Amino acid sequence: SNVLRMSSGIQIKPKTAVQKSKTSSPLPCSPEPALKPQPKPSDKLNPKTIDPFGAHSRPPSAFAAIYAKGGIPCRLVHGSVKHRLQWECLPETVPFDPLLVTLAEGLRETKHPYTFVSKEGFKELLMVEGATEKAIPLLPRLVPVLKAALAHLDDEVFGRGLDALVQLSAVVGPSLNDHLKHLLTNLSRRLMDKKFREKITVALQKLEQYGGKVSWPDDYSVICIFECNFA
Repeated sequence: SNVLRMSSGIQIKPKTAVQKSKTSSPLPCSPEPALKPQPKPSDKLNPKTIDPFGAHSRPPSAFAAIYAKGGIPCRLVHGSVKHRLQWECLPETVPFDPLLVTLAEGLRETKHPYTFVSKEGFKELLMVEGATEKAIPLLPRLVPVLKAALAHLDDEVFGRGLDALVQLSAVVGPSLNDHLKHLLTNLSRRLMDKKFREKITVALQKLEQYGGKVSWPDDYSVICIFECNFA
């Protein structure tokens, strides 16, 4: 009976919650340092690109917004040798108003594929049959847009604007003469830069060829341009 009383008097105390937490709680892990992604060698070969269809992409301009919404009826096709445009419909059937003006506004873009689409789209649209009759009524709206491209600080934007001006002159001919006075000041400023001097000189010769000698307005900017070239 004593043994029973002794054994009955033994009490086993269960572990408390504090003791359980001390034995079972794992040690806190130190966070691993974040690894910075290393640039790929191919990044230097690819142009600055933006995804117009990305969920978090914010269109930086009106042209980018129109392109993202499908308002430009052509898309860039990457080729093994060079890129090209694929039109959703024949360019001959596309209304010039407002597409030609929109493409001209895209000349001020600095990211791919906007740069290629605007430049090639503007050129190919002016090559369709009947482009002269369709482009002449848009000159009052096209010239200020081209003027903005020629005044841009980015050299590539200026080059695209100059090419577009020559292409437009080849299509509309003397109809552009009355608008040249708004463009020649920007050309005269860039003429001081040696890397553009030859290209601008050739462009002026083509403008005179397409518009005729009477195309030059009698203002000071034109006099400065020819004095710089032939002094």
